[in-house]
Amino acid sequence: MKAFRSLLLDFARDRRGATAIEYTLITGLVSLTIIAGATQIGQRVLVFFQSVAAGFN
Repeated sequence: MKAFRSLLLDFARDRRGATAIEYTLITGLVSLTIIAGATQIGQRVLVFFQSVAAGFN
C-alpha cells in the first residue's frame, strides 16, 4: 500500500506533463496565427493577380 501511495505522490508532484501541455498550447496558437496570416496574404495576392489579369483583357 505504501508503494502505491508513494507512486501517487510522485505522480502528483511531477510537472513535466504540465509543461508539455503548455508548449502544445503555445505551438497551437502560433500555428493558428501563421495559418490566418498566410490565408490573408494569399487572398490579397489572388486579388492582385486577378486585377493584373483583368488589365490584359
